[in-house]
Amino acid sequence: MASFIIRRILLTILVLIIISFLSFLLLYIMPGDPAAAALGLSATPAQIEAYRHELWLDRPFMVQYFHWVGNAVRGDFGESIAYKEPISTIFKQSLPITLYLSMWAFILSTILGISAGIICAIRRGGLLDQVISVMANIGIAVPIFFLGILGIYFFALKLNWLPIMGWTSPTDNFIESSRQALMPVIALSVPGIAMMARQTRSSMLEVIRQDYLRTAWSKGLKERQVIIRHALKNALIPIVTLLGLQVRTLVGGSVVVEQVFNIPGMGRLLVYSAFSKDFIIIQAGVLLIGAVVCLANLLVDISYGWLDPRVRYD
Repeated sequence: MASFIIRRILLTILVLIIISFLSFLLLYIMPGDPAAAALGLSATPAQIEAYRHELWLDRPFMVQYFHWVGNAVRGDFGESIAYKEPISTIFKQSLPITLYLSMWAFILSTILGISAGIICAIRRGGLLDQVISVMANIGIAVPIFFLGILGIYFFALKLNWLPIMGWTSPTDNFIESSRQALMPVIALSVPGIAMMARQTRSSMLEVIRQDYLRTAWSKGLKERQVIIRHALKNALIPIVTLLGLQVRTLVGGSVVVEQVFNIPGMGRLLVYSAFSKDFIIIQAGVLLIGAVVCLANLLVDISYGWLDPRVRYD
C-alpha cells in the first residue's frame, strides 16, 4: 500500500508538471502582448519593453517556464497585471468562496444522488424509479447557467425569497450568506445529483443480483442491513470514481455559476483575467485547479483498497 501511494504521488507530480507546461505554452503562443495591454495605449515603446523585462517576457520560453515554476513551488505566483497585487493575496480572497460553494454542492449531490439511486434500485420498475430516472436525465441535460437563470427568475424576482446575486462571508452574516449561497449550490449540485443517481442505480442493480445478497435476504437480515452493509459497500467502486470526476465538474461549473450570480470566486476571477489578458493569474489558477483535481483522484485511488478488499496494490 505504501509503495502504491508513493507511485501515485509521483504520478500526480508528473501530471502537475505536464499541466503547468501546457498552460504556460498555450498562454505563451496566444496573440497579443500582455505588457502592452496592461500599460494601455499611452505607453511608450521604452515603457513596454521595460515592463516586458520585469515580467520576464523578453527571455526564452524555457527560461520563463523554469523561472515561473521555481517561484510557484515556493508559493510565489508573481503579481497580477490587472490588480497590481500578489497572486497569493488575490487567491486567499477568491479561493475560499469557490471551495465553500463546491463543498456544499459536493455534499448535497453525494447524499441526494446516492439516496435516489438506492431507492431506484430497490424499487426497480416502480413509479418512483421512473420519476427519478426521468428527472435524472433532465438534470444531466439542462445547462448549469440555465438553472441559475431559472432560479433567479422564480425565487428572486417572482417569489422574492432569495437575493438575486452577491456574496456575504458566512463569518460575517451566516443567515445572509446561506440565502445568497442557496441558489448557486443548487445549480452546481443538480448535475451531480443526476449523474450520481444514475450510476448508483446501475451499480446497485448489478450487486443485487449476486448470490451473497440472496443469502443475506434468506438469513432474515433487515432490509437496511442488506442494502447498506452488503449491497452499497460493494457497489461503491464506480460511485467513488464518479465522485472524483465530480470535483472537476464542480470546479468547472463554478466559472459559470459565479458569473451568473456575481460571486467573487475563482471562476469569476479567471474569466475577468482572461478578458484583461492577465496571464499571470490564469497560469496560477490553472495550476491550482489542476492540483485540486489531482489530489481528488489520488484520494479516490487510495480508497479503492479500503472499499473493496479484493483490490490489491501489489
